[in-house]
Amino acid sequence: MSKICEICGKKPRVGNNVSHAHNKTKKKWYPNLQSVKAVQNGQSKKMKVCTSCIKSGKVEK
Repeated sequence: MSKICEICGKKPRVGNNVSHAHNKTKKKWYPNLQSVKAVQNGQSKKMKVCTSCIKSGKVEK
């Protein structure tokens, strides 16, 4: 299951956790995806959409 927003294409970002001793370990930040029934091309479809797209009104429920 991919963790990509179907509207804006937002996907996981990678970086480092940095401790006080400056040790670095890899980390991923995932987008806040929600399963939503949305209208696309005149049909109702279940989509994975990030909350920023829902808030901004890019998704028509």
